[in-house]
Amino acid sequence: MNSNSPSANSSDTYSQRLADIVGTAIALITLTLPVFIISHYSSPDVQNNQQNLSYHLVRSNK
Repeated sequence: MNSNSPSANSSDTYSQRLADIVGTAIALITLTLPVFIISHYSSPDVQNNQQNLSYHLVRSNK
């Protein structure tokens, strides 16, 4: 970096700060929104619909 270069002006730092805030907000929404949507649409009384499988074997007496 050149030591003679002027420092970043205030509008550049403001836009960079705004971009950081917007990016953080998008990241938080992306991570938390699916969890809230899934919890909203999932039923609180989930029934266990597993069926017992039983096989009746017939022996042949030959």
